[in-house]
Amino acid sequence: MPRLVSMIASLTVLTLLLLPFMAAAAAELDYKKALHSSLLYFEAQRSGHLPYNQRVHWRGHSGLADGLQQGVDLVGGYYDAGDNVKFGLPMAFTVTMLSWSAMEFADDIASAGADGEEWRHVLEAIKWGTDYFIKAHTAPDELWAEVGDGDTDHYCWQRPEDMTTSRQAYKVDRDNPGSDLVGETAAALAAASMVFRRTNRHYAQVLLHHARQLFEFGDTHRGKYDSSIAEVESYYASVSGYGDEMLWAALWLHRATGQARYLDYAVEKAEEFGGTTWAIDEFSWDVKYAGLQILAAKVLMEGNHRPEQKATLETYKSKAEHYLCACLGKNGEAGNVNRTAGGMLFVRQWNNMQYVTNAAFLSTVYSRYLTADQNQNQNQMMRCPDGPARAEELRGLAKAQTDYVLGDNPAGVSYMVGYGRRFPRRVHHRGASIVSHRGDARFIGCVQGYDGWFRRKGANPNVVVGAIVGGPDGRDRFRDSRDNYMQTEACTYNTAPMVGLFAHLHSQTAGSRRK
Repeated sequence: MPRLVSMIASLTVLTLLLLPFMAAAAAELDYKKALHSSLLYFEAQRSGHLPYNQRVHWRGHSGLADGLQQGVDLVGGYYDAGDNVKFGLPMAFTVTMLSWSAMEFADDIASAGADGEEWRHVLEAIKWGTDYFIKAHTAPDELWAEVGDGDTDHYCWQRPEDMTTSRQAYKVDRDNPGSDLVGETAAALAAASMVFRRTNRHYAQVLLHHARQLFEFGDTHRGKYDSSIAEVESYYASVSGYGDEMLWAALWLHRATGQARYLDYAVEKAEEFGGTTWAIDEFSWDVKYAGLQILAAKVLMEGNHRPEQKATLETYKSKAEHYLCACLGKNGEAGNVNRTAGGMLFVRQWNNMQYVTNAAFLSTVYSRYLTADQNQNQNQMMRCPDGPARAEELRGLAKAQTDYVLGDNPAGVSYMVGYGRRFPRRVHHRGASIVSHRGDARFIGCVQGYDGWFRRKGANPNVVVGAIVGGPDGRDRFRDSRDNYMQTEACTYNTAPMVGLFAHLHSQTAGSRRK
């Protein structure tokens, strides 16, 4: 009897200890708040002269002389992460994913806020990037790729408002090509043109004009941009080469224009550029194959192709489904994406959350394509090596990964900053970790920033709401420290694919409550 009492007492204590985590897991996640937060993050990452309606008040104007040394106007755009450099390749990918989110989930985004408020913020986030790309495309065969030098920037810990580091700008042109950067920028502008068609047709046409020119530039003068610009190699080297970006751009231009020549390009270059030969288990700012394969699969499903193109498009589709089956863990010996004990997809240590959020987005999008493909695919399923996978399995995967990001994980931590009760407080982010320029305009130098702010043990004075950090390791462990940049640095391309997904999940949960 005493042993029984002791066991009951132990179980009671254990239950009391676990109650906060059980309650957090059981609580319904607020996807509407997550959507709202995600859009604030892009305002925190703005470079340039901030607009009157800026909602993130701890940020101020910055980079107002960008491009001056080169005689061009390169003011604006986004800082990619916690530093103060404007890197063109990840910035363009961010805008492509924001635009794809907006296209796929326009109605969900529009209904999530009062009077379409969140939709307006999405358009503003996209336009902040596309306005900059228009400036950066200073000639048909010239595109500015980077502003600032990663090496000197990383020696400093300064607010963007105080920058004393180099603002040297770097470009690609016909003598120094960069088809990967140029192709991604063309994709971003083509995708964005479709978003603005409903509200600003003239602007949409301007974006499409630049997208077409950039595509021709990238195809005519081929080469990797990190071979032309050595300064970018240590930060955003194009490991996958330029083939994926050029196929990606062609498929986006085909979707935006309906012109057969872009689909012809994607079919003709499918093998040469790896579109139908690479079976990939990741999708990122560098490796676009899974995304472009899904776009090609959509063309096949819709029947928007010539008969002789069907076989190539079917191969694209099989490669797309290889990626999705890998994420579901149904690829047999062909290879699956690893998962942590807590269920998170795990690709690599450094900024793993980018792979999680992209997988969640692509899974949801493809589930929608399967569902819409009523005539061609009555059962709405993929054929994975380990058995069929239905559209609802993809949706379930996407929701599980999203919920993990928002705190339904072993640590009970939301990896979206500012969301939930427990989230990273020491984000590796220069502007957030130093007192706001608006609150204290005294100049803070490089060394002063490191000594006075980077090495502080306390929480950041500014909360970079909506930022999705790099996240935990392969054992679901996370260390909230400013010097742990592999886990606590956030990037724009982590959050971009989640904008539409948060809106979609909010719409789905709100709809289920009404039933």
